[in-house]
This record gives sequence, structure tokens and C-alpha cells, in this order.
Amino acid sequence: MFEDMCRERQIRRVLRKLARQRVALILQPGNVWVIEKALAIDDETDAHLKTCYMRGWVEQIDHAIPTGKLSPKGALPQGDIFTDTTPMYRLTDSGWFVINRSHQFTLLTGFLALLTLIATVG
Repeated sequence: MFEDMCRERQIRRVLRKLARQRVALILQPGNVWVIEKALAIDDETDAHLKTCYMRGWVEQIDHAIPTGKLSPKGALPQGDIFTDTTPMYRLTDSGWFVINRSHQFTLLTGFLALLTLIATVG
């Protein structure tokens, strides 16, 4: 049970990291997006993103976006810039609700309203 809670926490952490990504600039020619705070996609992160996709928290924008990494000094690498392809995701409304915990807040306010009604009538 503790492992399940830790895994759920990691899934939500990946969702929050996805929400923090932003386009820093667009390189021309080629219309190449440079993403700040991009997710480091490994097997575990990919599994978490697919879990979010399955739950309807994210949706795929594009299937095979060419990706690459900067050098340790932050410069463009020598040779081929793109070394891999990865899907690009965006958050859905449900994903934003999970991040902001809006569903729990709505349930709590509804429950408090019901208790207030019962106290008022009784």
C-alpha cells in the first residue's frame, strides 16, 4: 500500500513538472521549439506519462517530435542536434484539476453545504 502511495505521488509530480514546461524560443529555420524545464524522459517518466494519458489527465499533441539535449555547458551539441523522438503532451482540464486538487475542494464544499442544511433544518 505504501508503494502505491509513493507511485501515485511520483505520477502527480511528473504531471506538475509537465505543467511547468514552457517554450523559451523558436529557432529558425525549421520552426524548432526550445523548451525550458523540459521533462527528462526515461522509462519511469514515460510510464507515468502514459498513466496520466490513460486517466485522461494529458493528451498527445504530436506523436514523434525530434528531441535532443544541450551540452553540459548549455551550448548546442556538435553534429546532429536531434538524437531521439518523443511524443509531446499537454494537460487537459482534468489534469489541471488534479494539480490544483479542485475535485477534493468541490467535494468538501458540497459536504459542508449538506451539513449546514441538515443543521439548519434540524
